[in-house]
Amino acid sequence: MMTTTATSGAGAERVHVVDGSPVDLPRAERAVAELLAALGIELSDGVRDTPRRAAAAYAELLTARPFSLTTFPNEADYDELVLARDIPFHSLCEHHLLPFVGVAHIGYLPGERILGLSKLARVVERFARGLQVQERLTKQVADWLQDQLGAKGIGVVVEAEHLCMSLRGVQASGTRTVTSAVHGLLRDDGRSRQEFFALTGIHR
Repeated sequence: MMTTTATSGAGAERVHVVDGSPVDLPRAERAVAELLAALGIELSDGVRDTPRRAAAAYAELLTARPFSLTTFPNEADYDELVLARDIPFHSLCEHHLLPFVGVAHIGYLPGERILGLSKLARVVERFARGLQVQERLTKQVADWLQDQLGAKGIGVVVEAEHLCMSLRGVQASGTRTVTSAVHGLLRDDGRSRQEFFALTGIHR
C-alpha cells in the first residue's frame, strides 16, 4: 500500500491520499462511530469526539511524506560498508489495525553513487506508512533501494514489537520480531554478510 500527502493552495488543508485516492474523513468518522456503537460504547462525555480524532489519526498513520531520492557521485571510490542503525519507524498491522513499532538497520556497499543518509529513514517511512506485515516491509525497503541505488550490496534488518501480539492473544509483552533481506555481495559474500549482521547486532 503506497501513501502520499498533498496540499493545494496557500494555507490549504493537508490532504491524505492512500493508494492514489483521497481519504474520506467524514465517512471514516461515521465508520468509527458505528464501530464504537457496535461494541456497546456510547458517544458521551469524553468519547463524544473520539470518531473524529480516530479517523484523523488513522489517516495520518496511513500517509507518508513524499520525498525524492538524493544520491551523489562516489568521488572517493568508497567501497566499504555504509550502515545506518536504529532508524525508528511505526506501522499498522494489516490483520488487526494495531501498531507495530521498532527500528530498521540499513547497510549498503556503494557503487558509483552514494546516498544522502537521511533518505534511508525516508525510504523506511515510505513503506511503513500503510497497512503492512513486517516481512513485506523489510523486503520492500531492500528491493526498492537495490533498484534505485545500484549498490554492490544492500542489507535491511527490521526489529519490531507488534501490539497485536503484546496486547491481545498470547499477550507476550516485550517480544520483538526480527526480519532481514539482503542483496548482492551482502547476500553472496560470506565476509561481507557477516560484517553487516555483526554491525547491526544480529549475529548470523
